[in-house]
Amino acid sequence: MKKVIYPGTFDPITNGHMDLIERASRLFDEVLVAVAASPKKKPLLELETRVDLTRVITKPLGNVKVIGFTGLLTHLLQEQEANVILRGLRAVSDFEYEFQMANMNRVLAPHVESMFLTPAEKHSFISSTLVREVAILNGDISKFVHPLVAKTMEEHLHG
Repeated sequence: MKKVIYPGTFDPITNGHMDLIERASRLFDEVLVAVAASPKKKPLLELETRVDLTRVITKPLGNVKVIGFTGLLTHLLQEQEANVILRGLRAVSDFEYEFQMANMNRVLAPHVESMFLTPAEKHSFISSTLVREVAILNGDISKFVHPLVAKTMEEHLHG
């Protein structure tokens, strides 16, 4: 059974993330979306909220499982008996960071492979950072995220 782990902060999960999850669900027997606590990044949404949102919007994909995690990704891979990491590349600027991470993961867990997918063109500019910024400034994020995510962000930020 081929299992891939797609790690990220998903603060919030965007249509670009969903594009990659949907495509990965066709390539692998099981996709584990691993929502990272990432306290250093100071996420806007609590880990539990990010996990719940991701679970709800990925529910139609029968081979996708969502968990929250803290700690090293390589430990999670071992725990989950997975040997492939899925990462998204939107632009050349993502490549350097992702290349470093892939090499570090390869040193920490030599049996693990990193796989990179690019989002569909219509999602290539979307990032959680930009979506958060637009939402904080009371802008319309409905074109970039699932309706439940937009509603949750609105309630969280503007009551």
